[in-house]
Amino acid sequence: MLLYLKPRLLIIGLLGFFSGLPLALTAGTLTAWLADSGVDRTAIGLFAAIATPYAFKFLWAPLMDGLRLPLLSRLGRRRSWLLFTQAALVAAIAAMSGHDPAYAAPMVALIGLMIATASASQDIVIDAYRVEFLPVTEQGAGAATATFGYRIGMLVSGAGVLYLADMFGWSSAYLVMAGVMALGVCFTLFIREPKIDAEEVAGGEWQVAGEASPATCHRSPATFFQNFVLAPLRDFMTRDHWLLILAFVILYKLGDAFLGVMFNPFLLDLGFTKTQIAAVAKLYGLVATILGAFMGGWLVLKIGMFRSLMICGFMHMVTNLLLVVQARLGADLHFLIVSISLENFSGGMATSAFVAYLSALCQRHYTATQYALLSSLAAFGRTWLSTPSGWVSEQLGWEWFFVISCLISLPSLALLWWIEKHKRRAPAEGCVSV
Repeated sequence: MLLYLKPRLLIIGLLGFFSGLPLALTAGTLTAWLADSGVDRTAIGLFAAIATPYAFKFLWAPLMDGLRLPLLSRLGRRRSWLLFTQAALVAAIAAMSGHDPAYAAPMVALIGLMIATASASQDIVIDAYRVEFLPVTEQGAGAATATFGYRIGMLVSGAGVLYLADMFGWSSAYLVMAGVMALGVCFTLFIREPKIDAEEVAGGEWQVAGEASPATCHRSPATFFQNFVLAPLRDFMTRDHWLLILAFVILYKLGDAFLGVMFNPFLLDLGFTKTQIAAVAKLYGLVATILGAFMGGWLVLKIGMFRSLMICGFMHMVTNLLLVVQARLGADLHFLIVSISLENFSGGMATSAFVAYLSALCQRHYTATQYALLSSLAAFGRTWLSTPSGWVSEQLGWEWFFVISCLISLPSLALLWWIEKHKRRAPAEGCVSV
């Protein structure tokens, strides 16, 4: 436990908090605000597309890794980008608080897209900062600390905003979140820049007009594109059944995302108050998710990647059906505690196994680029393929909606079984066997 109290790990935990804070403000919390404002379900489902930047952040990640920002660059490569993205988040979240979705839904959607873009960019910088700031021996502890901070950030912008909205209204709640995010700007000015050798920087930066330096003056955009964009893609394409692997990555968490978009509107429709949703769905759900994540990691260690993915995916698919019972019982708080706890526990297991699988797919020379691509593809499935969820719930009703959410998970499990059955050779050098 003393390891996690080291100052540098506490810094990583706080950065994880500011990374997780904006996510719910354009996801579950925003859908609750939309439903509370009388926006119809079909429109709420379409709001899931706001998260698109998380799916495509790999496109501009190399630029943030290599470009220097004018004026701010004296803070350092990582801190300058971090300060820029956090300031953008403060401004966008504050702007969101000034609009009512009932009368300005398009503007709310536009600002939400701006928040998601700034948030995805902040994630890129924080991930890079963590890897460069911590020694190799503390990378595992750093990942755990960052994840814990991320979950707390999501809790504050999820349950915290619901509590505040019940007491002071939605606009005030979002304005408070802008103030919390402003603390991140102050924190960035306080921390120090990671120390990196000039040769390492030279491989990841290229010259910007007026910003020439020994590390960048011999690099060109063409070289950068060849070494940091094309090479990782070519390497991944050497794997057996790589297209099917990508399809599996997109589909594995789709059922969970399909359900998640409409989850808060479902609970509000049953008659639960925002305070009840915050207490049960957020607090109980958070504890269950963390416990499930530990269990999923233990399963991967004990029974292997394939069986863990199959078992965790099947369990999460089945526990989603508990919400069919919830739809019939109505606003039964005791059953909600049971259903949310089991659903989030199995979801934590599936997420843990899935993240382990994505990590195992990466070649050690291209870990950052390949992981960004794979995680972006997973986000694409969660974002765009879940947009019809509101329309489905309106057309079929809540009970059949949750049945459909369950069945959507079957194709990914079938793909996983086929890939494992037809696996013919060992992974490329530097990869972990899956």
